[in-house]
Amino acid sequence: MSRNAKIAAGGVAAGIILLIWLPWWAALLIVLGVPAAAYLTLDPSQRRRLRRVTRKEIGH
Repeated sequence: MSRNAKIAAGGVAAGIILLIWLPWWAALLIVLGVPAAAYLTLDPSQRRRLRRVTRKEIGH
């Protein structure tokens, strides 16, 4: 299993656990809010590098 697959599986598991314990809207807020907050904490140069790598993986 690749590193990204392990991260994705962990995220799905965490999302399911949150849905069981919290209302659906709170779980959705956490699942979407944590990555958004992490992105906003990056420096502008780190954001550019992340966008460049993401585009390369997609195939642009």
